[in-house]
Amino acid sequence: MEVTQKPTAIITGASSGVGLYGVKALIAKGWYVIMACRNPEKAQKVAQELNFPTDSYQILKLDLGDLGSVRRFVDAYRALGRPLRALACNAAVYFPLLKSPLYSADGYEVSVATNHLGHFLLCNLLLEDLKQSPEPDKRLIILGTVTANSKELGGKIPIPAPPDLGNFEGFEAGFKAPVAMINGKAFKSGKAYKDSKLCNMLTTRELHRRFHESTGIVFNSLYPGCVADTPLFRNHYPLFRTIFPWFQKNITGGYVTQELAGERLAEVMADPDYRESGVHWSWGNRQKAGREAFVQELSAEGSDDAKAQKMWELSAKLVGLA
Repeated sequence: MEVTQKPTAIITGASSGVGLYGVKALIAKGWYVIMACRNPEKAQKVAQELNFPTDSYQILKLDLGDLGSVRRFVDAYRALGRPLRALACNAAVYFPLLKSPLYSADGYEVSVATNHLGHFLLCNLLLEDLKQSPEPDKRLIILGTVTANSKELGGKIPIPAPPDLGNFEGFEAGFKAPVAMINGKAFKSGKAYKDSKLCNMLTTRELHRRFHESTGIVFNSLYPGCVADTPLFRNHYPLFRTIFPWFQKNITGGYVTQELAGERLAEVMADPDYRESGVHWSWGNRQKAGREAFVQELSAEGSDDAKAQKMWELSAKLVGLA
């Protein structure tokens, strides 16, 4: 198969974890993948270690915590001249031990800036590329998380605090220091992550509402299972990084390997069984051999169309689209 004939996908955070193994699975399906990574050298090293065919991937620098980097990435992608068939917004940062907020290059709390605002801008900029692509069955996929969805068991645990976007008081105030939470309240690092992922799922919902009928693009989110040893937890206590995977493997039965999670991401991006738009795919919390995906109901806040619309409008202002 010639390179030019391969369908093209972009996966963010593709140098490790779910993103890396999503690249591997898509390449096995005959795709060409743009690995969008903050550290291109690291991405090149792991791509070589996993023996990715050199004619099946390209690495482009993307720092989602820097809105200028997002715009430069889109320009670099467009310069390649490859029609876009699928985009997966996978990258995320998590700083559970912070007592005070870190701020991005644009002055926003870094978890929300990276996980939500950077991806929000990326989705909006690449939406036109998806629209114009002659490829059939185009998809835009965003990874959610169980901890931001109270309809799933893992989302019922209120530690350190449940997600709560309030009425977007923090966004309304411009989301610059000293403001660090979307609802404008006191900073809680773990909650900032949950809030950012809730915004990811609301973004998918609003993309579907605004654009699916007119474009035919499939917009979905997913939870691939508990990837308890993902590099997402690199900033947690060392003891947590040891105990949590053991607990998920031996007590809850929820553990999923990075490779299996990547395969599930690739399925939602490419397989015919996932053509329904506007849904949240999940494999649940208790893993079994041959477990199949199902459409998971989202929390009241994650299903709130009015909240999704307000989130969209305020996020557009923060990233310079309005």
